[in-house]
Amino acid sequence: MPPAVYAARWVVPVATPPVRDGAVAVDADGRIAYVGPRAGAPPVTDDLGDAILLPGLVNAHTHLELTAFRGLLEHDDFFAWIRTLTQAGAAVLDADDRAASAHVGVCEGLAAGVTTFADTSFTGEAVAGGLAALGARGVVYQEVFGPDPMQRAGALAALQRRVAAIRAELLAAGAAGRVRVGVSPHAVYSVHEDLLVDACAWAAAHDLPVAMHVSESPAEIAFLRDGEGRFAEFLRGRGIPVQRRAHSPVHLLAELGVAAVARPLLIHGVQFDDSDVALAAHYDCPVAHCPASNAKLGHGVAPLRVLLDAGVRVALGTDSVASNNRLDLLDEARTAALAQRAALRRADALTAAEALHLATLGGARALGLDAEVGSLEVGKQADLAAFALGDARATPAEDPVAALVWTLAGRPALRTVVAGRVVARDGRALGANAGAHARVVDASARLAAWAARQTP
Repeated sequence: MPPAVYAARWVVPVATPPVRDGAVAVDADGRIAYVGPRAGAPPVTDDLGDAILLPGLVNAHTHLELTAFRGLLEHDDFFAWIRTLTQAGAAVLDADDRAASAHVGVCEGLAAGVTTFADTSFTGEAVAGGLAALGARGVVYQEVFGPDPMQRAGALAALQRRVAAIRAELLAAGAAGRVRVGVSPHAVYSVHEDLLVDACAWAAAHDLPVAMHVSESPAEIAFLRDGEGRFAEFLRGRGIPVQRRAHSPVHLLAELGVAAVARPLLIHGVQFDDSDVALAAHYDCPVAHCPASNAKLGHGVAPLRVLLDAGVRVALGTDSVASNNRLDLLDEARTAALAQRAALRRADALTAAEALHLATLGGARALGLDAEVGSLEVGKQADLAAFALGDARATPAEDPVAALVWTLAGRPALRTVVAGRVVARDGRALGANAGAHARVVDASARLAAWAARQTP
């Protein structure tokens, strides 16, 4: 690709202070060759004008293949929500629906400045295909389920086949360098601990990253700590024994050796107590914080400030549009800051700079990608996002970091660049497929019709 030089009123490298009237140069290999004042840069090829240029945003938790569910599960409690999601998906969506949903989800994220997606996928091939085709960067964590101990061998074998299929798809698409494959045992109530250990041991042996939903809802804690609650009742109804097992999911992961061996990305952590935070810090298990989804499902506010103060690597995630409705990571950063300030009743509970760090370099560190992305530094991959200033809502903007977090949430990105290639311009993904959009609209209508038939 030809070299490029982007200039903007503000360049926000994240790892270093903002640069007024700055520029970023990208070499022919798609890496950053210069970051600094425009006056010292090579000739500008793309003048973004009154805008902020920053690292591409890192969305550390998505379910892109669930895009067709947007707006369909608005008021259910968590158990009903996840059961309906599972049943409706199995009854209505086929492989092409899931692929179209993933495609549309990636388009939405790219249009909002997201360059890296960490997706926990029921159908990993669908998500890998969307990321590869649209030029995005990411990690596809193939999910594995199996609460019945009798499912152990079959579930592990199926996981291994799906990981192999994802790898083959990425290699065929020439995207193996941009998109990694990982493993995701779904949650403690949906994966028997023997399968959990097997899956994580296999992932560690093959150098695959691991992610897992943990401590999202009070029902999950009741399931482990007391052997009671909706999840316990559901499994007993299927003839699967349930017993009191551990203080919390993180304690279980530590007791099983999973925390030490796999160091999984812990998704949510809303119900963490001080001992959970201490274990996450001790084993260096990163956390994907999803404040909007946590709030919408009524789970509460995760102890983000406590996690950060303990030195835990924390990232931001939107979760799926089934529980958030949008994939806007700047909005997630704003929500995170507001939630911490409200919960702790402190105006300094989470600063704009900290919130932006979570959405960029913090996310890259949590995913183990910080040597390549997350900040604007010479030698790193040229993953960039730019947002326009200049209209009434964004004027004045003398503090570009504050503007990004407090003002620009919900705005389309002026440019989104991955490895030096422009993948979205003026809020539109360049590889968007109108057919995929139409299929998602149709799938959503079929899901709504299915749900209506279930109502007594």
